[in-house]
Amino acid sequence: MAKDKTAYVCENCGQESPKWVGKCPSCGQWNTFKEIRITSDSGTSAARHAAATIRNGRASNGNAPVRLKDIPSHDLPRIDMHDGELNRVLGGGLVPGSIVLIGGEPGIGKSTLTLQTVLSICDMKILYVSGEESAHQLKMRAERINRQLSDNVLILTETSLENIFAQIKEVQPELVVIDSIQTIETEEVESSAGSVSQVRECASALLRFAKSSGVPVILIGHINKEGTLAGPKILEHIVDTVIQFEGDQHYMYRILRSIKNRFGSTSELGIYEMLHDGLRQVANPSELLLTQGHDELSGIAISAAIEGVRPFLMETQALVSSAAYGTPQRSATGFDQRRLNMLLAVLEKRVGFKLMQKDVFLNIAGGLRVTDLAMDLSVIAAVLSSNVDTPIDSGWCMCGEVGLSGEVRPVSRIDQRIAEAEKLGFTDIIIPKYNASSLNSKKYSIRLHPVRKVEEALRALFG
Repeated sequence: MAKDKTAYVCENCGQESPKWVGKCPSCGQWNTFKEIRITSDSGTSAARHAAATIRNGRASNGNAPVRLKDIPSHDLPRIDMHDGELNRVLGGGLVPGSIVLIGGEPGIGKSTLTLQTVLSICDMKILYVSGEESAHQLKMRAERINRQLSDNVLILTETSLENIFAQIKEVQPELVVIDSIQTIETEEVESSAGSVSQVRECASALLRFAKSSGVPVILIGHINKEGTLAGPKILEHIVDTVIQFEGDQHYMYRILRSIKNRFGSTSELGIYEMLHDGLRQVANPSELLLTQGHDELSGIAISAAIEGVRPFLMETQALVSSAAYGTPQRSATGFDQRRLNMLLAVLEKRVGFKLMQKDVFLNIAGGLRVTDLAMDLSVIAAVLSSNVDTPIDSGWCMCGEVGLSGEVRPVSRIDQRIAEAEKLGFTDIIIPKYNASSLNSKKYSIRLHPVRKVEEALRALFG
C-alpha cells in the first residue's frame, strides 16, 4: 500500500503548498494554512460503485480522448425545480449531473428553501440527507411550511459518506440533497467533520458521483463570520454552481444570488419573503421596495435599476446633516462606499454644492445591495434633496450613470426600466440623453426627460 502524503491548504483561498507557511502567497492572509492528509485511495471507491449501479452496472474502465468535433452537441433538458426564482438563478433549471452549492448564514432559511423545493417536485425520486436534524425534526418543518408530503422524497439522517453512498446504491435516486456538507465525514480521512480535509474529500467524492452517474447533487454550506463559505475555499472551485442565500434576519426579504454558474448567468437575482409558513416568491419586488406616502419627505429618490434581466424600482434614502465632530462621516448601506465618495466629490466640484462639513448617510431601502451604476443619479438627487430639505415629487424616478466630469452616461436596457416605471404608475422619468435618441417617446404614457449633465437633472427635479 502506498504511503499517505500530507499537504497544506489555505482556508481562505484554497492555495496548496507542500509545506506550512505563515502568510499565504495567494491571498496574503496569515495563519490560514491547515494540514490535510492525501490518502492513496481518497474516497473514490464508494462513489464509483454507487454511480455504476445507477448506470445499470455499466462500470467504466477509464476515459479515452475524443476529438472535439466528434462529441455530440445536444442540450440536456433541465430539471424544473417548480420555483420560478430558483429556476431563474440556476439559469433555467437544474442541469443533470451538476453539483450545486447553496451557502448562507445560519438561520437564514437555506434548509427551508431546499426542503420546500424538493417537496414540490412530484415526478422525481429524491434522497434528502440530513446531518444536522433528525427525521422527526424534518417532518415538523415540512408540516410547518404546509407542503404536501409526497412519497418520492426519502429522508436519510446520516453523516458517514460511505453509508450515504451505500443508501444511494440501494435507493438509486434522481436527485441528492446534502444538508450540510460540513457535517459529512469519510473514514479515509483522520480528522473531524467540517475540517479542511474532510470537506475537501467529501465534496470531491460527491462531484465524481454526480459527473459519472448524471444524478444532480445539491450541497448546503454555512457562511462563517468573515462572510465566506466555512471550510476550505476549494469548495467553490469544485462545484458547478455557487448560490448565496443572503439577507438580514431582521428583514423579511431574502436574496438568492448566483456567485458562480457554469450553465448560466451570474447576474440573476431571486427574491423571497420569509413568512411563518415558509418562503414566498416575490414576483414583483418593486411594489414592496417602495415606501408609500413619502410625498412630504426629503432625501428620497426612486431609481430604475436592473439586476440580471429583472428591472427594479428601488428607493434611495439620504440624510445630510452638519458634522458634529471635526471629520464628517460618510456611511452607505447597500451601496458602494467608495462610489458614494466619488459622487459627493462630483456634486461639490461640478455642481457647486459644499458638502465638505456635512455628514452624509445613504441607505438602499429593503436591505438590498445593488451594483447597478444607473443608481448614481438617484444617489445625487437624494443627497441634494436632503441637503436643501426639499422633497422630490412622488411621480418622478430616474436612471443614469454619473461620470467624473458631471455628465450623465448612458445605461443598458432603457426600455425595460421605462416600462417598469410606467407599470407602477410613475409620471416622469429622467434618462440619459444618449439613450433618448433611440427611443420613440410616443409609445410611452410616461414623460421622458433626457439630460446630458447632472445640473440639467437637478434643474428638472427642483426647478
